[in-house]
Amino acid sequence: MQHQINSHPTPPPGCPAHGNTQLFGAEFGAAPERHYDHLRSLGPSAPVDIAPDVEVELVTSYDAALYILQNPASFVRDSRRWNALNEGRVPEDSPALPMMGYRPNALFSDGAAHARLRQAVTDSLASIDELQLVRQTQQSADYLISQFSSDVRGQADLMADYAQPLPLLVFSDLFGCPPEIGDRVIAGISGIFEGTPGADQVLGGALGELIALKHRRPGNDVTTRLMQHAAGLTDEEVLHQLVTLLSGGTAPLAAAIGTSSALYLGEDWPAGLPVEDAVVQTLWNYAPIANYAAHYPTHDVELGGRTLRANDPVVISFAAANTDPKLTEHREQLSGKAHLAFGAGPHACPAKDPAFMIAVTAVESLLNRLPDVGTRVRFQDLAWVPAPWSRSLVSVPIRFTPRSVTHTAAKPSRSQDTSPTPAATAQYSATSYQQPAAHSTSKAKSGLFSRFLAWTRGE
Repeated sequence: MQHQINSHPTPPPGCPAHGNTQLFGAEFGAAPERHYDHLRSLGPSAPVDIAPDVEVELVTSYDAALYILQNPASFVRDSRRWNALNEGRVPEDSPALPMMGYRPNALFSDGAAHARLRQAVTDSLASIDELQLVRQTQQSADYLISQFSSDVRGQADLMADYAQPLPLLVFSDLFGCPPEIGDRVIAGISGIFEGTPGADQVLGGALGELIALKHRRPGNDVTTRLMQHAAGLTDEEVLHQLVTLLSGGTAPLAAAIGTSSALYLGEDWPAGLPVEDAVVQTLWNYAPIANYAAHYPTHDVELGGRTLRANDPVVISFAAANTDPKLTEHREQLSGKAHLAFGAGPHACPAKDPAFMIAVTAVESLLNRLPDVGTRVRFQDLAWVPAPWSRSLVSVPIRFTPRSVTHTAAKPSRSQDTSPTPAATAQYSATSYQQPAAHSTSKAKSGLFSRFLAWTRGE
């Protein structure tokens, strides 16, 4: 292996000469491609530390990733097989556990159990009206832009003020949340990503109330459709599928919106290319879900000269696979959708079309509402979040001419249920959402979704 390492004059810290490559921390966040280049020199996969004291096999080859994603007989998703976890070798407080630990949802299921849960999710999403989704996204965009567009300095942070909260508003609306429950759903999922203690309980309590509400008053929303699906999901199963949609949809969408906007507004973006091209380029070159989808071989598998041991985690690097140099000569011939940003095989993202539509609409809305918007930092100088799981910009400072953006005339296409719900247990009550960046225009106690709905009513 030494001759392979010498082929890279400056291998990343933690190279196999003195331990696994580390896929976390500031150095990885600053230069993930350099780490991927080094790992590619070791073969289609190589051992890495995805978190302190957590080793996984990382697949960096496009062909190898596609083989694993499309081979559910030999590679399964049920992380209860995880050798190191079962043997007590994974730290109890490891940041890898929330990402890789088993949950009773479609992501971590296989075979008939997976097919049942996935069908319910797929069918529930398929009934979303495209025009309604565009309107919901535009209205969410208008609200968020209205909150910062009148800033006398003409400055804002595109990530904190726009890209991050926008998917949260859209999903709360799609789920059919009344204001107060929507506030706590947003607080809970945001807290989980930020590592806030008790965020799991906040989200679980809010979604439990939402499901109870939909039993009493069904609506034209994703929650009701999941509950009424022929697959006969239990309330607990519905809750876990909703959590999966939130975790798999909101943060990656925020990353896609932020990166696509920064690319489009960047100094190197060719004039005349549409927003869709910026989103596609983001999905290819800056995959929002960078390293994820742990698979567990059902038996020892030989791959590129390495043995993947049964029940040891094999993680797919969607980021590295999409930028595999072996694809370079074929990229022009490949379909724009041949990237692996949405996965592939039986576990491919069931919401890839709505996700693409939301991202494109969000970027277009920003450009339409703030025609002279521009970035204050060059794209290549923007900082990325130093985490292995996602490829997301820390911030995107923007400038614009201050202006007033009013709410759109169109109301949400479904009626919002604003009636009070039964009192929550103490641990779930009175939770207010704290946005990533404070706004002087924010009300002190009402949550993001409540403020959004009040704005749509002109209050």
